Amino acid sequence: MKIKQIALLIVGLVLVTSCVSPKVYKDLESKYATLKQENRKLSKDNESLLAGKTAAENELKQLQAAYDEAVAERDQLRSDYAATKSNLDNLKASYAALEKNSSAAIAKNSQKNRELLAQLEAKEQALAAENERLEKLKKALEERSNRIAELENVIATKDAAMTQLKNAISRALTDFEGKGLTVEQRGGKVYVSMENKLLFQSGSWAVNADGKTAVRSLGNVLAENPDIAVLIEGHTDNVPYSGNGALTSNWDLSTKRATAIVNILRENTAINPENLTAAGRGEYAPIASNTTEEGKAKNRRIEVILTPKLDELSRLLNEQ
Repeated sequence: MKIKQIALLIVGLVLVTSCVSPKVYKDLESKYATLKQENRKLSKDNESLLAGKTAAENELKQLQAAYDEAVAERDQLRSDYAATKSNLDNLKASYAALEKNSSAAIAKNSQKNRELLAQLEAKEQALAAENERLEKLKKALEERSNRIAELENVIATKDAAMTQLKNAISRALTDFEGKGLTVEQRGGKVYVSMENKLLFQSGSWAVNADGKTAVRSLGNVLAENPDIAVLIEGHTDNVPYSGNGALTSNWDLSTKRATAIVNILRENTAINPENLTAAGRGEYAPIASNTTEEGKAKNRRIEVILTPKLDELSRLLNEQ
Protein backbone atom coordinates (compact mmCIF):
# COMPACT_ATOMS: atom_id res chain seq x y z
CA MET A 1 0.00 0.00 0.00
CA LYS A 2 2.80 2.40 0.87
CA ILE A 3 4.76 1.55 -2.32
CA LYS A 4 1.82 2.61 -4.42
CA GLN A 5 1.60 5.84 -2.50
CA ILE A 6 5.31 6.47 -3.02
CA ALA A 7 5.02 5.77 -6.76
CA LEU A 8 2.14 8.17 -7.05
CA LEU A 9 4.11 10.70 -5.14
CA ILE A 10 7.07 10.34 -7.51
CA VAL A 11 4.83 10.72 -10.51
CA GLY A 12 3.37 13.77 -8.95
CA LEU A 13 6.83 15.14 -8.34
CA VAL A 14 7.82 14.56 -11.96
CA LEU A 15 4.78 16.40 -13.03
CA VAL A 16 5.51 19.18 -10.63
CA THR A 17 9.19 19.43 -11.56
CA SER A 18 8.25 20.20 -14.97
CA CYS A 19 6.61 23.26 -13.70
CA VAL A 20 8.22 23.99 -10.27
CA SER A 21 11.39 25.72 -9.29
CA PRO A 22 14.68 23.94 -8.51
CA LYS A 23 14.33 24.64 -4.85
CA VAL A 24 11.04 22.99 -4.61
CA TYR A 25 12.40 20.14 -6.63
CA LYS A 26 15.28 19.63 -4.25
CA ASP A 27 12.95 19.61 -1.32
CA LEU A 28 10.83 17.02 -2.95
CA GLU A 29 13.85 15.00 -3.92
CA SER A 30 15.05 15.12 -0.31
CA LYS A 31 11.65 14.02 0.92
CA TYR A 32 11.66 11.29 -1.69
CA ALA A 33 15.00 9.98 -0.41
CA THR A 34 13.72 10.10 3.12
CA LEU A 35 10.55 8.30 2.13
CA LYS A 36 12.56 5.72 0.21
CA GLN A 37 14.75 5.13 3.20
CA GLU A 38 11.66 4.78 5.40
CA ASN A 39 10.18 2.43 2.85
CA ARG A 40 13.24 0.18 3.00
CA LYS A 41 13.06 0.29 6.74
CA LEU A 42 9.35 -0.53 6.64
CA SER A 43 10.00 -3.37 4.19
CA LYS A 44 12.59 -4.84 6.56
CA ASP A 45 10.21 -4.36 9.46
CA ASN A 46 7.47 -5.99 7.41
CA GLU A 47 9.72 -8.93 6.50
CA SER A 48 10.76 -9.19 10.12
CA LEU A 49 7.10 -9.13 11.15
CA LEU A 50 6.22 -11.76 8.54
CA ALA A 51 9.06 -13.95 9.77
CA GLY A 52 7.87 -13.41 13.32
CA LYS A 53 4.34 -14.19 12.24
CA THR A 54 5.49 -17.36 10.52
CA ALA A 55 7.48 -18.39 13.59
CA ALA A 56 4.52 -17.51 15.79
CA GLU A 57 2.21 -19.55 13.57
CA ASN A 58 4.62 -22.51 13.71
CA GLU A 59 4.92 -22.14 17.42
CA LEU A 60 1.14 -21.91 17.62
CA LYS A 61 0.82 -25.10 15.62
CA GLN A 62 3.27 -26.80 17.93
CA LEU A 63 1.47 -25.46 20.95
CA GLN A 64 -1.86 -26.55 19.46
CA ALA A 65 -0.47 -30.01 18.79
CA ALA A 66 0.94 -30.14 22.32
CA TYR A 67 -2.37 -28.89 23.65
CA ASP A 68 -4.32 -31.47 21.69
CA GLU A 69 -1.94 -34.16 22.91
CA ALA A 70 -2.30 -32.91 26.47
CA VAL A 71 -6.09 -32.90 26.09
CA ALA A 72 -5.98 -36.48 24.77
CA GLU A 73 -3.73 -37.52 27.61
CA ARG A 74 -6.01 -35.75 30.05
CA ASP A 75 -9.05 -37.50 28.60
CA GLN A 76 -7.21 -40.83 28.77
CA LEU A 77 -6.19 -40.08 32.33
CA ARG A 78 -9.78 -39.20 33.16
CA SER A 79 -10.93 -42.48 31.62
CA ASP A 80 -8.22 -44.39 33.45
CA TYR A 81 -9.07 -42.56 36.65
CA ALA A 82 -12.76 -43.36 36.24
CA ALA A 83 -11.98 -47.03 35.57
CA THR A 84 -9.52 -47.16 38.45
CA LYS A 85 -12.00 -45.43 40.74
CA SER A 86 -14.69 -47.88 39.68
CA ASN A 87 -12.34 -50.76 40.41
CA LEU A 88 -11.43 -49.19 43.73
CA ASP A 89 -15.08 -48.78 44.64
CA ASN A 90 -15.74 -52.38 43.69
CA LEU A 91 -12.74 -53.49 45.73
CA LYS A 92 -13.92 -51.42 48.68
CA ALA A 93 -17.41 -52.90 48.40
CA SER A 94 -15.97 -56.42 48.10
CA TYR A 95 -13.65 -55.79 51.04
CA ALA A 96 -16.51 -54.40 53.12
CA ALA A 97 -18.67 -57.41 52.28
CA LEU A 98 -15.77 -59.76 52.98
CA GLU A 99 -14.98 -57.95 56.22
CA LYS A 100 -18.64 -58.09 57.24
CA ASN A 101 -18.90 -61.77 56.41
CA SER A 102 -15.55 -62.47 58.03
CA SER A 103 -16.58 -60.62 61.18
CA ALA A 104 -19.84 -62.55 61.29
CA ALA A 105 -18.01 -65.81 60.70
CA ILE A 106 -15.38 -64.94 63.31
CA ALA A 107 -18.08 -64.00 65.79
CA LYS A 108 -19.96 -67.20 65.03
CA ASN A 109 -16.81 -69.29 65.34
CA SER A 110 -15.89 -67.49 68.55
CA GLN A 111 -19.31 -68.27 70.00
CA LYS A 112 -19.04 -71.86 68.84
CA ASN A 113 -15.56 -72.08 70.34
CA ARG A 114 -16.83 -70.71 73.63
CA GLU A 115 -19.65 -73.25 73.62
CA LEU A 116 -17.24 -76.06 72.78
CA LEU A 117 -14.85 -74.91 75.51
CA ALA A 118 -17.73 -74.82 77.98
CA GLN A 119 -18.79 -78.31 76.91
CA LEU A 120 -15.20 -79.50 77.12
CA GLU A 121 -14.81 -78.04 80.60
CA ALA A 122 -18.07 -79.67 81.68
CA LYS A 123 -16.92 -82.99 80.25
CA GLU A 124 -13.55 -82.64 81.94
CA GLN A 125 -15.29 -82.01 85.24
CA ALA A 126 -17.62 -84.96 84.61
CA LEU A 127 -14.61 -87.08 83.65
CA ALA A 128 -12.77 -86.06 86.80
CA ALA A 129 -15.83 -86.89 88.87
CA GLU A 130 -16.22 -90.19 87.05
CA ASN A 131 -12.54 -90.99 87.56
CA GLU A 132 -12.93 -90.22 91.24
CA ARG A 133 -16.02 -92.41 91.38
CA LEU A 134 -14.18 -95.17 89.51
CA GLU A 135 -11.28 -94.94 91.94
CA LYS A 136 -13.71 -95.31 94.82
CA LEU A 137 -15.41 -98.20 93.04
CA LYS A 138 -12.03 -99.74 92.31
CA LYS A 139 -11.07 -99.46 95.96
CA ALA A 140 -14.44 -100.83 97.02
CA LEU A 141 -14.08 -103.62 94.45
CA GLU A 142 -10.66 -104.51 95.79
CA GLU A 143 -12.04 -104.55 99.31
CA ARG A 144 -15.01 -106.61 98.15
CA SER A 145 -12.70 -108.97 96.27
CA ASN A 146 -10.62 -109.41 99.40
CA ARG A 147 -13.75 -110.11 101.42
CA ILE A 148 -15.02 -112.50 98.77
CA ALA A 149 -11.68 -114.26 98.87
CA GLU A 150 -12.02 -114.48 102.64
CA LEU A 151 -15.58 -115.74 102.26
CA GLU A 152 -14.51 -118.29 99.69
CA ASN A 153 -11.71 -119.38 101.97
CA VAL A 154 -14.11 -119.70 104.90
CA ILE A 155 -16.64 -121.54 102.74
CA ALA A 156 -13.95 -123.85 101.37
CA THR A 157 -12.81 -124.52 104.92
CA LYS A 158 -16.40 -125.21 106.01
CA ASP A 159 -16.98 -127.44 102.98
CA ALA A 160 -13.83 -129.38 103.79
CA ALA A 161 -14.95 -129.69 107.40
CA MET A 162 -18.40 -130.84 106.30
CA THR A 163 -16.84 -133.39 103.99
CA GLN A 164 -14.81 -134.71 106.88
CA LEU A 165 -17.98 -134.74 109.01
CA LYS A 166 -19.91 -136.63 106.33
CA ASN A 167 -17.13 -139.16 106.03
CA ALA A 168 -16.99 -139.53 109.83
CA ILE A 169 -20.77 -140.04 110.02
CA SER A 170 -20.67 -142.53 107.15
CA ARG A 171 -17.99 -144.50 108.98
CA ALA A 172 -19.89 -144.32 112.26
CA LEU A 173 -23.16 -145.50 110.66
CA THR A 174 -21.69 -147.99 108.22
CA ASP A 175 -23.49 -150.86 110.01
CA PHE A 176 -26.84 -149.29 109.12
CA GLU A 177 -26.28 -148.91 105.39
CA GLY A 178 -29.00 -150.69 103.44
CA LYS A 179 -31.36 -150.42 106.42
CA GLY A 180 -33.02 -147.16 105.35
CA LEU A 181 -30.11 -144.83 106.24
CA THR A 182 -28.34 -142.51 103.78
CA VAL A 183 -25.72 -139.82 104.26
CA GLU A 184 -25.37 -137.04 101.62
CA GLN A 185 -23.60 -133.72 101.31
CA ARG A 186 -25.50 -131.00 99.44
CA GLY A 187 -25.11 -127.21 99.36
CA GLY A 188 -22.54 -127.13 102.13
CA LYS A 189 -24.72 -129.24 104.45
CA VAL A 190 -24.76 -132.89 105.45
CA TYR A 191 -28.10 -134.71 105.31
CA VAL A 192 -28.56 -137.87 107.38
CA SER A 193 -31.84 -139.52 106.38
CA MET A 194 -33.24 -142.43 108.44
CA GLU A 195 -36.44 -144.14 107.40
CA ASN A 196 -38.98 -144.90 110.10
CA LYS A 197 -38.48 -148.64 109.69
CA LEU A 198 -35.05 -148.14 111.30
CA LEU A 199 -36.41 -146.05 114.17
CA PHE A 200 -40.13 -146.43 114.96
CA GLN A 201 -43.05 -148.77 114.90
CA SER A 202 -46.06 -147.64 112.90
CA GLY A 203 -47.89 -144.77 114.61
CA SER A 204 -45.31 -144.66 117.44
CA TRP A 205 -42.63 -142.13 118.35
CA ALA A 206 -40.71 -144.47 120.62
CA VAL A 207 -37.28 -145.21 119.14
CA ASN A 208 -36.42 -148.91 118.89
CA ALA A 209 -33.09 -150.45 119.88
CA ASP A 210 -31.43 -150.32 116.45
CA GLY A 211 -32.58 -146.75 116.07
CA LYS A 212 -31.12 -145.71 119.39
CA THR A 213 -27.81 -147.30 118.49
CA ALA A 214 -27.73 -145.43 115.18
CA VAL A 215 -28.67 -142.09 116.78
CA ARG A 216 -26.10 -142.51 119.56
CA SER A 217 -23.41 -143.32 116.98
CA LEU A 218 -24.38 -140.14 115.18
CA GLY A 219 -24.25 -138.27 118.50
CA ASN A 220 -20.69 -139.41 119.12
CA VAL A 221 -19.60 -137.80 115.88
CA LEU A 222 -21.57 -134.60 116.59
CA ALA A 223 -19.95 -134.36 120.02
CA GLU A 224 -16.59 -134.00 118.30
CA ASN A 225 -17.94 -131.17 116.12
CA PRO A 226 -19.33 -128.49 118.46
CA ASP A 227 -19.58 -125.88 115.69
CA ILE A 228 -22.31 -127.78 113.84
CA ALA A 229 -25.98 -126.79 114.04
CA VAL A 230 -28.24 -129.86 114.12
CA LEU A 231 -31.80 -129.69 112.77
CA ILE A 232 -33.91 -132.82 113.24
CA GLU A 233 -36.98 -132.92 110.99
CA GLY A 234 -39.75 -135.48 111.29
CA HIS A 235 -41.68 -136.47 108.11
CA THR A 236 -44.68 -138.70 107.45
CA ASP A 237 -46.55 -140.02 104.45
CA ASN A 238 -49.99 -138.66 103.52
CA VAL A 239 -51.99 -141.32 105.36
CA PRO A 240 -53.90 -139.49 108.13
CA TYR A 241 -52.89 -140.29 111.71
CA SER A 242 -55.42 -142.64 113.25
CA GLY A 243 -53.92 -143.32 116.68
CA ASN A 244 -55.42 -142.43 120.04
CA GLY A 245 -54.14 -140.10 122.71
CA ALA A 246 -52.89 -136.51 122.59
CA LEU A 247 -51.74 -136.68 118.96
CA THR A 248 -54.26 -135.42 116.43
CA SER A 249 -52.35 -135.35 113.11
CA ASN A 250 -49.30 -136.40 111.16
CA TRP A 251 -47.81 -133.06 112.06
CA ASP A 252 -48.01 -133.87 115.73
CA LEU A 253 -46.56 -137.32 115.08
CA SER A 254 -43.64 -135.94 113.02
CA THR A 255 -42.85 -133.40 115.72
CA LYS A 256 -42.94 -136.05 118.45
CA ARG A 257 -40.58 -138.29 116.49
CA ALA A 258 -38.13 -135.37 115.89
CA THR A 259 -38.20 -134.58 119.62
CA ALA A 260 -37.53 -138.24 120.47
CA ILE A 261 -34.33 -138.12 118.38
CA VAL A 262 -33.29 -134.89 120.13
CA ASN A 263 -33.75 -136.50 123.51
CA ILE A 264 -31.45 -139.39 122.56
CA LEU A 265 -28.80 -136.96 121.31
CA ARG A 266 -29.03 -135.00 124.54
CA GLU A 267 -27.94 -138.08 126.42
CA ASN A 268 -24.48 -137.23 125.14
CA THR A 269 -23.44 -134.40 127.44
CA ALA A 270 -20.69 -133.32 125.04
CA ILE A 271 -23.38 -132.10 122.64
CA ASN A 272 -24.45 -128.52 123.29
CA PRO A 273 -28.28 -128.48 123.49
CA GLU A 274 -28.23 -125.03 121.93
CA ASN A 275 -27.08 -126.65 118.71
CA LEU A 276 -30.18 -128.90 118.55
CA THR A 277 -33.50 -128.02 116.91
CA ALA A 278 -36.53 -130.31 116.50
CA ALA A 279 -39.14 -129.67 113.80
CA GLY A 280 -42.17 -131.54 112.48
CA ARG A 281 -42.93 -131.28 108.76
CA GLY A 282 -45.82 -133.77 108.59
CA GLU A 283 -46.56 -134.98 105.06
CA TYR A 284 -45.74 -131.64 103.44
CA ALA A 285 -42.13 -132.27 102.31
CA PRO A 286 -42.22 -135.65 100.53
CA ILE A 287 -39.22 -136.95 98.61
CA ALA A 288 -41.20 -139.66 96.75
CA SER A 289 -44.70 -140.26 95.49
CA ASN A 290 -47.28 -141.30 98.08
CA THR A 291 -49.11 -143.38 95.47
CA THR A 292 -46.97 -146.46 96.17
CA GLU A 293 -46.00 -148.27 99.35
CA GLU A 294 -42.35 -147.87 98.46
CA GLY A 295 -42.77 -144.11 98.05
CA LYS A 296 -44.68 -143.82 101.31
CA ALA A 297 -41.91 -145.73 103.12
CA LYS A 298 -39.32 -143.23 101.85
CA ASN A 299 -41.45 -140.28 102.94
CA ARG A 300 -41.76 -141.65 106.50
CA ARG A 301 -38.37 -140.58 107.76
CA ILE A 302 -36.21 -138.51 110.10
CA GLU A 303 -33.80 -136.10 108.46
CA VAL A 304 -30.88 -134.79 110.47
CA ILE A 305 -29.56 -131.69 108.70
CA LEU A 306 -26.10 -130.66 109.81
CA THR A 307 -25.12 -127.07 109.06
CA PRO A 308 -21.80 -125.43 109.88
CA LYS A 309 -22.13 -122.35 112.05
CA LEU A 310 -21.46 -119.38 109.84
CA ASP A 311 -20.40 -116.84 112.45
CA GLU A 312 -17.26 -116.01 110.48
CA LEU A 313 -19.26 -115.68 107.27
CA SER A 314 -21.78 -113.43 109.00
CA ARG A 315 -18.98 -111.25 110.31
CA LEU A 316 -17.48 -110.88 106.85
CA LEU A 317 -20.86 -110.19 105.29
CA ASN A 318 -21.71 -107.59 107.91
CA GLU A 319 -18.42 -105.84 107.22
CA GLN A 320 -19.51 -105.35 103.62
